[in-house]
Amino acid sequence: MEKTNIAIVGLGTVGSGVARLLLDHGDRTARHAGRTMWLRKAVVRDIEKAKQRMALPDGVLTDSLDDVINDEEITVVAQLIGGLEPARTIMLKLMESGKDIVTANKALLAEHGPELFDRARQLGRSIAFEASVAGGIPIIANISQCLSANQLQSLEGILNGTSNFIVSQMDEKGSDYADVVAEAQRLGYAEADPTMDVDGTDAAQKLAILAHLAFGATINWNDIPRIGIDGLDPADLRYARELGYRIKLLAVANLTEAGLELSVAPTLLKIGTPLAEVRNAFNAIRAVGDAVGPVFYHGLGAGQMPTASAVVADLIDTAVGRTKLTFQTLEYFCGENPPRAIQRDAASLKGRFYLRLLVANHPGTLGAIANVLSDHSISIASVIQHETDTSESTDRMVPLVIMTHEATEGAASEATNKLEGLSVVSGSVVRLRVKD
Repeated sequence: MEKTNIAIVGLGTVGSGVARLLLDHGDRTARHAGRTMWLRKAVVRDIEKAKQRMALPDGVLTDSLDDVINDEEITVVAQLIGGLEPARTIMLKLMESGKDIVTANKALLAEHGPELFDRARQLGRSIAFEASVAGGIPIIANISQCLSANQLQSLEGILNGTSNFIVSQMDEKGSDYADVVAEAQRLGYAEADPTMDVDGTDAAQKLAILAHLAFGATINWNDIPRIGIDGLDPADLRYARELGYRIKLLAVANLTEAGLELSVAPTLLKIGTPLAEVRNAFNAIRAVGDAVGPVFYHGLGAGQMPTASAVVADLIDTAVGRTKLTFQTLEYFCGENPPRAIQRDAASLKGRFYLRLLVANHPGTLGAIANVLSDHSISIASVIQHETDTSESTDRMVPLVIMTHEATEGAASEATNKLEGLSVVSGSVVRLRVKD
């Protein structure tokens, strides 16, 4: 059987999973590829540490990238180093030495996609990146190929398995945020520094990639408005559940006549709807096409083997030649005259809102709040204020939760600022989006 020699650069969590699939299931990969997928080299920083992680055949481990660059028989490389540098430089060097690339590095693609993809086209190379978004869910192939007969109208997704695991555990078990983060790290869902997962950065980078594929928009992920889960209060999870909702970190891209709407933020989703029921480290994406209508994708979005599954599938497609055909045809991240992303003014976006305030427990409080909302054309849909002991002092501050009818983001923001200035309101007002 014909043999394709493969190298892995970076033998961390995902890289070791890829190596395990190639070594332990060679018959399976050979059956799908029509050739032997041969792991020839694995480049690591510390060979001794890598040996402790897993056993590899003699001669596979190396700490020299040149062992891959100078080996003309290696034609496909899984570049699995995270971050921007040296990942960018390594990818360029590998392509310039005649290697096709498979990567899971969404941050690198979100930041340097046009440069890397243009260089690949110049060199006649290809870059496969299914594993960069949503772990084991084949969303890249589905959007760019399977739904190509459609003009996609919207994407809504839970794109970060780590944050979804954290919120799920806090919601269902009442667990403390710090304890759940530690558990996510123990299970391999979260990095030692989980900042990019919990502050919305990771989801925004993935949304930028999906929006490019779905709408042809070249987007700087830094321009996507984002709020993470690191400031999420357990009280809001409880109130949301009382109202019939769950809170999820939702990434949204909508194509409208006024432009492209993009955002990442904790959002109340109606219990029983598909996205609201996505638990733990799972990801999900709901896409709406003009021909196919709504379609839903669901699967593990974090963890070693789901991501490794996507990497190995890309290695097979690259070895067979499918990736090269797709890469040349679709012109991913074309840097020449890139389509301009038109981001609609966030202030004009319409939606419903959840507000939680700490208010004075005396007559006239609700009226003062209602007046502020009315002044900004915001009507109240429902209110939660739990009954207090009548013997308690009226000076006591109590929580008040309001669900609004539809209003603009700008009006809600202005009203929130006004509410925080009222003498009957203490501290900041929590404002979250509601999606029915």
